[in-house]
Amino acid sequence: MKPKIEIARISPLWRALPGAEKLARRAITASLATSGAAILDGAEVSVRLADDRQIQALNAQWRGLDKPTNVLSFPAATPLKIDAAPMLGDIVVAFETTEREAAEEGKTLADHAAHLVVHGFLHLLGYDHQTAAEANDMEMLETRILARLGIADPYAATVPMDADA
Repeated sequence: MKPKIEIARISPLWRALPGAEKLARRAITASLATSGAAILDGAEVSVRLADDRQIQALNAQWRGLDKPTNVLSFPAATPLKIDAAPMLGDIVVAFETTEREAAEEGKTLADHAAHLVVHGFLHLLGYDHQTAAEANDMEMLETRILARLGIADPYAATVPMDADA
């Protein structure tokens, strides 16, 4: 069960992350292996490496939110039909938001970008975070996938709260 992964760098800003395409492929492959999801051999996944302007337009059109975001996912199949779907869907990652968040969170751009691709791919498989239980399940799976890639837990508390604050 190997997906066909199509990656397009539609923003030149992604040149700042050499190997972004390889990183996205590794993130999807690790997500599939760790999640245990059954997919059709050759099922297609599209990853678009975009910029904030491009993702803002998509976010406004499809979610009614006229602002940039880090990642958007567009599933092509319902979760119950993933195993027979020839197309899993599209993932779009915005460079500037990803870069800014990585800096704010003290992460490398590569690690944060990989996390966003993992997150987006899990949405294509039907995972969500609308409830606390769903968010917990999705975060635990993301953490396992990222560990497989040698990336630290993105949800681990990095600075304990100061009792006097």
